[in-house]
Amino acid sequence: MTQAYDVLIVGAGVIGCTVARELSRYRLSICVAEKGPDICMETSNRNSAVLHAGFNNRPGSLMAKFCAEGNRTFDQVAAELDIPFKRTGKLVVGFTPEDMEALRGLKEQGEKNGIEGLEIVGRDFIDRKAPLIKGNFAMWSPTTAILSPFQFTYGMAENAAENGVQFFCGSEVTGIFLEPDGIYTVVTKSGTFRSRWIINCAGLGSDVISSMLGIHDYTLYPCRGEYYILDKKLKEMLPLPAYPVPNYRTGGLGIHLTPTLDGNIMVGPSTEYIDERGDYSTTRRILDLLIEDGSRIFPYLKQEYFIRSFAGIRPKLSPRGVGGYHDFVIERRDDTAPRAVNLVGIESPGLTSAVPIAHEVIRLIKEAEDLEENPGFNPIRRRFPSFRDKSPEEQARLIRENPDYGEIICRCETITRAEVLQAIRGPLGARTVTGVKYRCRAMMGRCQGGYCQTRITELLMQEKGIRPEDLIYERQGSYIFTGEVRKK
Repeated sequence: MTQAYDVLIVGAGVIGCTVARELSRYRLSICVAEKGPDICMETSNRNSAVLHAGFNNRPGSLMAKFCAEGNRTFDQVAAELDIPFKRTGKLVVGFTPEDMEALRGLKEQGEKNGIEGLEIVGRDFIDRKAPLIKGNFAMWSPTTAILSPFQFTYGMAENAAENGVQFFCGSEVTGIFLEPDGIYTVVTKSGTFRSRWIINCAGLGSDVISSMLGIHDYTLYPCRGEYYILDKKLKEMLPLPAYPVPNYRTGGLGIHLTPTLDGNIMVGPSTEYIDERGDYSTTRRILDLLIEDGSRIFPYLKQEYFIRSFAGIRPKLSPRGVGGYHDFVIERRDDTAPRAVNLVGIESPGLTSAVPIAHEVIRLIKEAEDLEENPGFNPIRRRFPSFRDKSPEEQARLIRENPDYGEIICRCETITRAEVLQAIRGPLGARTVTGVKYRCRAMMGRCQGGYCQTRITELLMQEKGIRPEDLIYERQGSYIFTGEVRKK
């Protein structure tokens, strides 16, 4: 049977989940169709995890406007959805007179974007904030923050679901058809839907969905950025993000050095246009470049500290050879696709801009029809208690209340059986190994799952009734088991 909705959102990354949550403030039936087996599968879980201030983008652009607004209003969003974040500030460091000139231009641009507190500072200031960072001077951005992109996305999705939004994973859209009655038929790999409105939040696939809507103006150019993750042994050495002076010609901000909320350091991303938008490979050539380039401002990058590499892919509208940044596309084309909002090329600072982007989507819908507020909307979501963050007394209380807190599954990160089970059983619970990983941080420590992954896979199969041959690591086809090691 075809299911009918007022709004169908394509894509369950941070933009799709945020649009879903903000639209659930109104009396609408809403669903989200996600092609992957879980939410938060692509760009939203593969980035620098930074809440940007808004000085890197061209004044007057949607990027600049929404980034500044998203940063400024994030404290309330984080409080409502229990999203961990920290306003660390950021240093953009330079060495040469040319760098100083670029930093002054960057500061001026940021001030045009309404960013407060930007300063050009000397070596003495750097020594107070991050003494191990190299550089002769820097621009200081006090409002920059670090956050959990996973909890941001899951928080939005779980709160949306609590307010009535339905999520359909494994539902890749294969066709969109506007029927004579003015309703869209959306064909997916899991079934067919009907909807009055379509919101294209498909990220790396947004140009494809745009074409299905009859809007053929856009082509995305996948741009891969590779990262290293460093062991927590270096935790105290980098208290805040440090970037070199950006190179806008290449479309990158330079090699970032970014601490995470959990004590690791990320080195990256690189900037490399690729042909295949699903190619998340990491390469020795680029990783060597990250070490070389990152060592200019942080000369402590030794391979003994590296525990993992990964890559993210930016959905750029600026083609290879041009580079730089094309502005966000957020539009209605009623002559071609009535009651559709088309979002294309939502790259960095998309994470920071997610809530203002959602409000822009709602504004465009309100241009076409009145929306009635949902009196039962609940803006609050709370994370499951984290054992490792509690005092010994609080840990003892948790174990008394739930004995599963007394069994450590992930030793590196001190993640308990209770937390793994919650990641599987909770709202929009995980069905993949990385779904568990991103929800509770199991497998993110020094051994990268060497100890705990077998226990997690066992719990996942038991809880979800998944056969060993059907269990996947992350994406469709990434099977954990391909046959028996030994016959019984």
